[in-house]
Amino acid sequence: MAVWDSAEFKTTPQRGHTWLASALSVLDERLRRRQAVFEYSRNPACVFRLDICRTPEPLALCDGTRVCPGERMARLHFWNEHVPTIPRSGATIGWARQLNHGIATSLRELAGFLAGRPDLSDVRVVHGEVPSGASAKSDQIARIMSHYGFEAKLESTHLPFNRRLHRFGENILISLIVLAHNPGALHFDTLARVRVPIYLSRRRLEKEFG
Repeated sequence: MAVWDSAEFKTTPQRGHTWLASALSVLDERLRRRQAVFEYSRNPACVFRLDICRTPEPLALCDGTRVCPGERMARLHFWNEHVPTIPRSGATIGWARQLNHGIATSLRELAGFLAGRPDLSDVRVVHGEVPSGASAKSDQIARIMSHYGFEAKLESTHLPFNRRLHRFGENILISLIVLAHNPGALHFDTLARVRVPIYLSRRRLEKEFG
């Protein structure tokens, strides 16, 4: 779930900065085009987009799936326009159920999409990155995503300088997105957001959602 288009779940529209939202929309489209992010489903309940990337390091999952550096994997991005809107009063049980339905639907659609693409037969892992406002919440996110079969591989707290600089730039973009669309949701910890990398083997995707 790439950070640049999954920064915040939508909330009931508040008065934001229209000019900033328009500029960010153009930037968002360019970033998606550069990363070759595409829509793999026409289902309106699907909350993910997708791109195909390369695994940067060795990966071993609990079901025995092992991936070497350079192998292709499917990377998820939130499809912001399809993510359920959070009420002004905050997340509710109804909202959580709607999001749960969207994620489950998206994974079923993904299983079907991959099954119909022989050219992606080498893709054995689905990957995403969930932004978290604080390191302390990472375990909670990992538990939530485990219900869908994802495994979390928590990041090291000592990232290389270039990674930290890139992360800071992403967090600035996240802050601008929140400011443009929902100023009231902008929190002091936005610039310090961490990531929770999650992985789902294709074997488990097909078993649970195929």
